[in-house]
Order: sequence, then structure tokens, then C-alpha cells
Amino acid sequence: MAASKGRRRFGNVRRLPSGRYQARYLGPDGLERKAPHTFETERQAAKWLTVVESEIIKGEWTAPEAGEIKLEPYGRKWIAERKLQPRTRENYEDLFRLHIRPHLGALALGAIKPQTIRTWRRTLLDGGTTEPQAVKAYSLLRAILNTAVKEDELIRQNPCRIPGYDRYHTPERPVATVAQVLALAERMPPRFSALVIVAAFSGLRWGELAALRRSDVDLTAGTVRVPRKLAALRNRMEFGPPKSEAGNRTVTLPAAARTALADHLAEYVGEESDALVFTGDKGAVLRSGNFRRAVGWAAALRASGMPEGFHFHDLRHTGNNLAAATGASTRDLMHRMGHASMRAALIYQHANSERDREIADAMDRRIVKQAKRAAAPAKASKAKDKASKTKAAKQNAAKEKPAARKATKGTKPKRPAREPASDGTAGATGTPMARKIKEG
Repeated sequence: MAASKGRRRFGNVRRLPSGRYQARYLGPDGLERKAPHTFETERQAAKWLTVVESEIIKGEWTAPEAGEIKLEPYGRKWIAERKLQPRTRENYEDLFRLHIRPHLGALALGAIKPQTIRTWRRTLLDGGTTEPQAVKAYSLLRAILNTAVKEDELIRQNPCRIPGYDRYHTPERPVATVAQVLALAERMPPRFSALVIVAAFSGLRWGELAALRRSDVDLTAGTVRVPRKLAALRNRMEFGPPKSEAGNRTVTLPAAARTALADHLAEYVGEESDALVFTGDKGAVLRSGNFRRAVGWAAALRASGMPEGFHFHDLRHTGNNLAAATGASTRDLMHRMGHASMRAALIYQHANSERDREIADAMDRRIVKQAKRAAAPAKASKAKDKASKTKAAKQNAAKEKPAARKATKGTKPKRPAREPASDGTAGATGTPMARKIKEG
């Protein structure tokens, strides 16, 4: 319906006793709202209402008071209501408490701008926060504000949209060789030797290994099921589901790991189906800190030739690299590793120097083999020609022997003319390069 003459289609403008103009409108939620400030002219107030109307039509309008919600209560509620693993929840709470709340918690959501984010990150780094922690804090804040934009519609845009702030350089972790893994296992106390071998050749994570029970192991099939993990929380240890749905899997062990695990089960694990496979000396669940002290981890690393700073989790890379070197597909690696995304699996499929050498050696074997085949016909043909010439020469010599003796008495016989040297154009059978590779 067209607006009547002299009456606005959307909102209204009135003149205040002060002489300034106030703009008012009815929001999509049915509530009347006023402009946050007054205007010098009626025209300015009308233009402001036109902008608001446009936002409503395009679905970009948000309640002005929504952006006044403070970040601290909103962030705390976001973490509390999110469906998270217990360990992840604790990590988020720590990041928010240590790195976000002290600097941004008192700000209204609508007051946080990209410049605010840049200043906050610089403050964190200058204050001694490591870059990985700053990136994690930024990623958490971005997730919180994404909900404020998309789901709760409290603000129009997420200020955490600065390129590069969600990434940091991660040095490549060392990969132990099979020899190093076996040497490290030998330097472990006997009850932990199988733990090292199974960790390296199965690709299971620490929490998955610590949660294994006898019923999860099938020695006949040579497999282990991964239905749970053990998480170290602030004040307790807690069993729970794997990190993701992809983490709930069954992994087939190579023979070396099967043998080590069978011996370990016979020696250190009770017969009960729910008996933990790997425990401490007194049968308690494994804690990473206690384990390192119990086995003298640093000294064992040095004795076995491991690189400085090698972590238990790095053992997992050995098995993953070996699996990738067999030609396993990306999907196969994702299943074995318990990953839902391809990113990690693709890392292990990148060529490394050892695998590249294996490829080059295999190429050498094929080149030599095919070169021998190419050189064989030329060699046989040359030998046949030589035999024919020798036979003909003998026959001629036998016929002309008396005359030749008289004619050549006191003179030196002439050598037979040399064959012309090959110019390398002998074709596919018998090229000089083929003969050279074959002779080499």
C-alpha cells in the first residue's frame, strides 16, 4: 500500500523541543526503536531511516542493543553450551581465561573491530605469549564470534577476519627409523618395550594406547580395536570416546608389533577381558609425565640415537610413513590414522629422500634390464658375422695356400680392413648407450 501524502512509508521523524530531529521505527521483532542520536535536519533523519529499512529488507538488520552484550559472559556461555570433549573444553576454558578475557572480556561484541583484534594479538605476543598459543586463542575467539554473527545474529560481521592470524609455522617433527625404534624399545624397562613398538607400528595415539583393554586385542587376526581413549584432565583421568568418529577404528598390526604385544600380554596383563594392556609398575593407568620419569626417557633417547626433543607422539609418524611408503591410498591412511580429514594423510604421502632413492634404484634396475635386452640382438648378429667371415677366410686360405706361400714369401701379410666405427644410429637394437649400460 502506498504511503499517504506527507507520511513516511517506514518509520517516522519528529522535531524535538531542542530543535533537533529524532528518527523512530518499528523493528522486525515488533519493538519500536530510536536512532542512537538526533539529527540537525529532518532530511538527515529520513536518510538514516532509509538505511535501516534497506538493512531490514536485505536481512542484514540486527537489534542495536544486541551488540552491547559483553564478550566475557557471552564467551563463557558459548564454551559451557558447546558439545566438546572434556579435554577440549578445559583447553578452551584456559585459553579464554588466560588470553581473551583479560584483554577483551569487558568489551561489547559490537565494539570489537579488526583493529581491536590486531592490537590484542600484538599485546599477547609482546607479553610473552607464544605464537602457537596466540593462534589458538584467535581461532577460539573467531569461533565464538562466528556464532554471534550467524546463529545469534548479534553482530553483522566477525572482526576476526585477518589473513594469517590463524596460522603459524610448525617445524617438521622428526621421524624415527625402524632401527631407532627397536633400539629405543630395548632401552625401555621390559614392561614398556611393547608400548614403544606398538606405538610406532600401529599409529595409535598415547591416549588410545593407554585405554586399550585385553578384549580390544585379537592376536589371531593381528588387530586392535580403538573404541576409547584416556584423557588426562586437571584433577582426574577419564575414559571417553576417541577424538572423532574416525578415531573409532580397527587397526591391523605388522608382525613385529603382534609378536611384541603377544609377549607383553602373557607377561604383564591379567586374564580379565577388561584388563588394561599398558599400565604402570603398580597397575595404575598410564600418565605421560609419570611414564617419562619411570623409563628415563631423555637418557633412553640419547642412547638410542634419537634426535633431541623427540616426543612419544613422534613414534606415530614412523608407522604412518611406512604405511604411506607401501603405496596406501589417502583413504587407507585416514582410516589407519583415525583422521576425518585428508590433510594429515596427504602429509605422509609427500615424497621423502629415502623413498625417492628407492624409486631411483628401482628405475636403475629396469633401465639395465631393458638395456640388456636391447644389446643382446646386436651382439648375436655381430658374433654371427664374425663366424661367417672366419669360415670363408679359412676356406679361401685352404684353396690358395700353395700360391699364397710363393707370392708372399719374404713379405708381411696385410691386415684385414677394420669395420667402420658406429655413429650411434644403429636403432633400437644395439645402440652404443645400450651396450654401455649393459656392460656397466
